Amino acid sequence: MSRETLRRRTLLTAGGLTAGAIAVAGVGAPTAASAGGPAPSTPAAAVAHLLAGNRRFTRGHARHPHQSVAYLRQLANGQDPFAITLGCADSRVSPEILFDQGLGDLFDNRVAGNIVDDLLLGSIEFAVEEFAPPLIMVLGHERCGAVTATIEAIEHGGHAPGHIGTIVDALRPIVEPLVGGPGDVVDRAVKANVRAQVRALLDRSEIIREKVRHGQLAVVGARYDLDNGHVTLV
Repeated sequence: MSRETLRRRTLLTAGGLTAGAIAVAGVGAPTAASAGGPAPSTPAAAVAHLLAGNRRFTRGHARHPHQSVAYLRQLANGQDPFAITLGCADSRVSPEILFDQGLGDLFDNRVAGNIVDDLLLGSIEFAVEEFAPPLIMVLGHERCGAVTATIEAIEHGGHAPGHIGTIVDALRPIVEPLVGGPGDVVDRAVKANVRAQVRALLDRSEIIREKVRHGQLAVVGARYDLDNGHVTLV
C-alpha cells in the first residue's frame, strides 16, 4: 500500500480545535446532523453526534441508522467513517449500539483494556490517513475486566495465565500508582487508563499529532456506564 494511496483523500478542516479544546461548552448540545443525515465534519460536531446517539440509546429512542440492506449495498464500494473508536473488547460495549450508529459510521478498534500497541496504532493511523475523520474516541467502561485483573495481580501477586499477562503488563504502570488509594480503585483506574491511552495516541503518532495541530482531528476519552448505558467524557 503506497503513501500516495493513503493520502488520496482531501483533508478536512475543523477551525483549529485541538484534543484539549473538545470538552468546551456545546458538546452536550443536540447535533445539527440527524441520525441519518450528513456525517459531522468537525471534532466538536462528531462528539456531539455520538453523545446525542447515546442519549437516544439510553432513552429507548434509538433510530438504528444505516442498517438497511439497501444501505449495506450502497456502502459495499467504499466507507467514510466520521469517527475512530478505540474500545474494550467487552461484549457489552458495542459502539454502534451504544452510540446509535450504523454501518460505515465508525471505524472500530477493540481490544481488552483498550490498550494502544503498535498493531492497533497502525490500524488507527491507517484510518486517519485514509478517511480523514475528525475524531478519535478512546472508550473505557465501568468494571473493566482487564483493569480488575491487573489490580488483582498487583494486590495478590502471581501471574495471569497465557497471553493475558501481556494485558496485565501493559496496564500495570497505569494502574499500580492508584492501588491502595481512596474510593473505587477500579473506576479510578479505568479513567486513568483512558487518559493514558489518549496520551499514548498523541505521544506515539506523528500522523495523529499533525492532524490535531491543524485542527482537523481531536482525540478524546470517555467512559461507558454498564449500569445505565450513559457515556461521559473523561
